[in-house]
Amino acid sequence: MKRILTANWLLALAGAALTAMALAGTARAASTPRPHLITRWENFTTANGMPDAKVFCVTVDGERVWAGTEDGLVLIEHGKVARVFKTEDGLAHRVVMGIALDQATGDLWIATFGGVSHFSGGRFENFTNLTSGLLNDICYGIAVQDKFVWVTTTAGVSRYNTYTGEWTNWSEKNAPFHEPWTYGVAIADNIGKIYFAMWGGGLIEYDQVQKYMKAYTDPDEEMELVLFKNQGLVHIIVSNVAYNPDTKMVWASTYFGLSGYDGRNWHNYLNKDSGLASDFINAPKTRRNEVWNCTDKGLSYLDYKTNTWVNYRPDKNTGHGEIEIVWPDKTKTKLETPTALAHNYILNMDFQGEDIWVATAQGLSHGIREIQKENQLYASARNRRSPGKDAPAHSQEGR
Repeated sequence: MKRILTANWLLALAGAALTAMALAGTARAASTPRPHLITRWENFTTANGMPDAKVFCVTVDGERVWAGTEDGLVLIEHGKVARVFKTEDGLAHRVVMGIALDQATGDLWIATFGGVSHFSGGRFENFTNLTSGLLNDICYGIAVQDKFVWVTTTAGVSRYNTYTGEWTNWSEKNAPFHEPWTYGVAIADNIGKIYFAMWGGGLIEYDQVQKYMKAYTDPDEEMELVLFKNQGLVHIIVSNVAYNPDTKMVWASTYFGLSGYDGRNWHNYLNKDSGLASDFINAPKTRRNEVWNCTDKGLSYLDYKTNTWVNYRPDKNTGHGEIEIVWPDKTKTKLETPTALAHNYILNMDFQGEDIWVATAQGLSHGIREIQKENQLYASARNRRSPGKDAPAHSQEGR
């Protein structure tokens, strides 16, 4: 009898402890700030003026928006496709992979599969491997830093001095590139660094003062596994890179997860242990405490401060927009909007105030935040943090 009483007492104590832990978790979740939501989408496709369905990149220029497609450069103005520039207009190549805005002059620098185009005063000036010091004509990323234009190519990194016309190049011959194929570039002026995303070569950090390059690679050297989660870069195949001057963190997207680096510590995120929509990430974009990830399964947003995730994707069955919020305690809230992203395969994005512009495999999407609709969505959410359950809610507009 004494043993039975002791066992019952231990079970009651364990149950009380579990209840206390659950209540504490609920309290923590309830105190988490609500993330801002994109509540409406407007899409630009071949049906309303886009020259091609696939949009590789997008850059916001004040009220104007520039998009790079598989068949030309597109200008969006006043809510519609205002102009399409192609090779017959002077563009170096029809495939546009990157667009950089020179904030000082308003000029555009454009990375294409046929070299670099400089768009100024309505005219194009082109730079190719044959006509300039550009390493290779297959260009992926581009960034403007004062007088310098940085270009990432299949053969390495090129830098153009707009004052002197001089080109400086880095390849496997003079830099720690395991592979010269370079996808993205991010300027980190407030810490004196430039970062490059390398296909198979990891993340490259260039110290502008010391004129020195350092390679960050996957420490476990396992192509398919992550053995040491936060010990370094999650994978050596880095698809793109973004730098956040507010947090002084660099973010590297890979096809096997997301890595953030603050100069001392690595912070890695995988689909299996976070709210990340997919480990296959084409590009990150970051500001404030926000990290937006362009994945093959939707747009995946991380609030780095609260560890809250918000995923946006079109519902395959209804065509409506699906919003999935993954809270810090791993519970989920699912919301629905009448409009959706053009496609779930996301290639890039940019910010326009509280709105966003998203490049997808089937068009360009303009995501709009409407505070009243956001409040309505949250108000209609039922049991949004029920452990182990999804809590659906629907926007009533258009239903």
